[in-house]
Amino acid sequence: QVQLVESGGGSVQAGGSLKLSCAAFGYTVSSFCMGWFRQAPGKEREGVGTIVHTGTATYTDSVKGRFTISQDLTKKILYLDMNSLTPEDSAMYYCAADERIGDCHPRSKRRFAHWGQGIQVIVSS
Repeated sequence: QVQLVESGGGSVQAGGSLKLSCAAFGYTVSSFCMGWFRQAPGKEREGVGTIVHTGTATYTDSVKGRFTISQDLTKKILYLDMNSLTPEDSAMYYCAADERIGDCHPRSKRRFAHWGQGIQVIVSS
């Protein structure tokens, strides 16, 4: 059974940085698509970025140039480096994974079979 556990969230002032981690347990496949999503109160969950096991990452426009997704395949950890944070980045952040690699894109939240519990990120002005 796949379990995804996020860590690294918290509060930061605007302009600051945070790094989120997502540890994947029980994941035995060698090919996959993983991603980060976020949901602010009263809003739909939206994609932040996705990455295929080969390392190819895709980002939603609002975070391009500020956020970076990376992965440690040995440790099975997914990272999200967030820089130049704004209050609009405040949300619950979720890690997601799926064994299928087709359509690995932040717009495709419904294709992900496995989700973490989420972790809070608060950016104050």
